[in-house]
Amino acid sequence: MSGSSTYADWIAVDWGTSNLRAWAMRGSDAIAEATSDKGMGLLEKSEFESALITLIDPWLGTARTPVFACGMVGARQGWVEAPYTAVPSKPLANRFARPETTDSRIDVHVIPGLKQLENPDVMRGEETQIAGFLAANPNFDGVLCLPGTHTKWAHISAGEVISFRTFMTGELFGLIAKKSVLRHSIANGWNDAAFITAVTDTLSRPETMAAKLFAIRADQLLNATDVGAAKARLSGLLIGAELAGAKPYWLGQNIVLIGDANLSALYATALETQAALSQIADATQSTLAGLNAARILTKEPTS
Repeated sequence: MSGSSTYADWIAVDWGTSNLRAWAMRGSDAIAEATSDKGMGLLEKSEFESALITLIDPWLGTARTPVFACGMVGARQGWVEAPYTAVPSKPLANRFARPETTDSRIDVHVIPGLKQLENPDVMRGEETQIAGFLAANPNFDGVLCLPGTHTKWAHISAGEVISFRTFMTGELFGLIAKKSVLRHSIANGWNDAAFITAVTDTLSRPETMAAKLFAIRADQLLNATDVGAAKARLSGLLIGAELAGAKPYWLGQNIVLIGDANLSALYATALETQAALSQIADATQSTLAGLNAARILTKEPTS
């Protein structure tokens, strides 16, 4: 933790399944940051407030401090359920879930996620990053890709999320690399050429992906291929299959990637193999800008 004696005007919180991140804010600027492993998945409803206070207590004065939180904190299993908003819609609705608190120093607002009824889909947390990107780019029209455990592709027009689609690519990578027969083949290291070849393989013939996955293991057994090449091939096969499925979103579109810098760079490289150029936006900046946009919404009169 930094800035342990700093009082905040308000506090921004990104509360995921595994981790909790918080920032002490003055206006739109973060002046301190703290992290915790007290993610939603480890907490009972009665434990959320104490987990938050433990993290942010040094930033609290005697006055009531607004807290704006996004992510799985608003899930049904979270602190308080923040019902989804149906698309098409703006990424932030002017309504937030308000958990009851015993500490009079905090006033907590939890941001709702988005849902899609036709071609059922949901998101929590990414809507805040989308709102943050649009706050800085209000005239953007195109597609935002948010790479991660569950990668989102969102069609944006006129300041609204029109539709979106989720791919479990990151989770599949983790499961295959750690739980499948390929766990004996995957290790640290990387090979750019192997990644690009795997991407183009599954983009052109996604139906062969299962066979090509097993070939990673067979190739290493028979030809002692580099473990870095194995990891790159696995990543390329999965991202290539995702791009094949997401083609209606990215083909001919203005594309911006918002996520981990290294993962976003892989997506950019994969898209480039199809002559689809993209830009990368900073994920943390987008999250903070989105939480700030939510704070500003509470100051505006409701219609």
